[in-house]
Amino acid sequence: MLRIISPVDGSVYAERPYADPQAIRDTLTSASEAQNSWKLVSIAERGAICSKAIDAFVADKDRISDELAWQMGRPIRFGPGEVGGFEERARYMISIAEQALKPVDVGPKDGFVRYIKREPVGVVLTIAPWNFPFMTAVNSIIPALMAGNAVILKHAQQTLLCAERIADAFVAAGLPEGLFQVLHMSHDQTAEVIQSPEINFVAFTGSVPAGATMERNAAGRFIGMGLELGGKDPAYVCADVDVNYAAENLVDGAFFNTGQSCCGIERIYVHEDVYDAFVARFCEVVRGYVLGSPMDPETTLGPLVTTKAADFVRGQIDDAVAAGATALIDTSKFTRDEAGTPYMAPQVLVDVDHSMRVMTEESFGPVVGIMKVRDDDQAVELMNDSEFGLTASIWTSSQDTAIAIGDRINTGTFFMNRCDALDPALAWTGVKNTGRGCTLSSVGYEAITRPKSYHLRVDIDK
Repeated sequence: MLRIISPVDGSVYAERPYADPQAIRDTLTSASEAQNSWKLVSIAERGAICSKAIDAFVADKDRISDELAWQMGRPIRFGPGEVGGFEERARYMISIAEQALKPVDVGPKDGFVRYIKREPVGVVLTIAPWNFPFMTAVNSIIPALMAGNAVILKHAQQTLLCAERIADAFVAAGLPEGLFQVLHMSHDQTAEVIQSPEINFVAFTGSVPAGATMERNAAGRFIGMGLELGGKDPAYVCADVDVNYAAENLVDGAFFNTGQSCCGIERIYVHEDVYDAFVARFCEVVRGYVLGSPMDPETTLGPLVTTKAADFVRGQIDDAVAAGATALIDTSKFTRDEAGTPYMAPQVLVDVDHSMRVMTEESFGPVVGIMKVRDDDQAVELMNDSEFGLTASIWTSSQDTAIAIGDRINTGTFFMNRCDALDPALAWTGVKNTGRGCTLSSVGYEAITRPKSYHLRVDIDK
């Protein structure tokens, strides 16, 4: 059985049996068969059904928010934001599908008609994580269906009910049977499914080691694969910044979702001219957080997903302090901070450097290190000193400065005066060990389609 152990109180919140071999085989077969018909359906009709599914999903937001809190610890006050993010991304990708999927006109040639059509790849396997269980899944699900593919969703064990809620929405919308299905599988079963000839693309979000496993699982299949993996996203606070604005927004970027975000802020570099003022304001905002049960509407910082995850972050902090870092937050002021549980207070570390794990290793929890830098060049050097490259943010009053620095940073997205955000009109992608591939925007449709060239001689005398 797959069991959800709730971080709220350690109870078994839900459990499901693993899919049996026949159910997996039937799912693969029905997905492939359904896709053969779906690819012939107009984009407008696909969009109408997907839009109805989004309507049904949003209408269920209260239950979704409650279940989300119990499954992974997100404070219930923030649950509607996950639903809203799902809706925004889905509706945007529906709205651009007609344009993004239209055939490419390669220009006139006497006696010929020539164009490149974007064909669906077939069956897409989406493997979704627990930390943003709806917003990560939708990045591939809706574009895949809009492009004429079928989708099989394998969700993280911790949030397996999220997969079922998405399935409920598609049933309510009348999506033809077989086009969207959910499988609750073990790692070994997932590996076998990836090797199945019915699977034509894998969209995976998770850790770097797990991403490497996905590539090994697909070896020899010659199928497409999108991998959104880890992050250690940096921010640079320039000398000309609005200190209060930068501090308040970077606190949110570091500690929203208890720091469990692949694009959350995990390290901050601050120009020496504003360092002291920034750190003071940053810590002041952090001390205002309320750590507690995610079911309490007053809570702004819930538990981490597991005690193991919390202990990993505690270990990073302890190692850093032992190596000379200074912890600025008195965790005793957070009454729910309890060793041996997933509940831990936020922490801000200074006197840190890149010899410490907390500045180089993904934390995925409520801790951030802040370093003083002398100039832009040192900031860029430190920001690039990472195996990851998902997002980076520049905090400055000058657009020219932001662009000049952003051009030098090895990252998939760079922000000016915001962070930990996603715009569905922009490509969501990363470099280095953050993975490969792209979702969202018109570019995101390229991965889940294949080009098919039409070369028609319409005048045999030419």
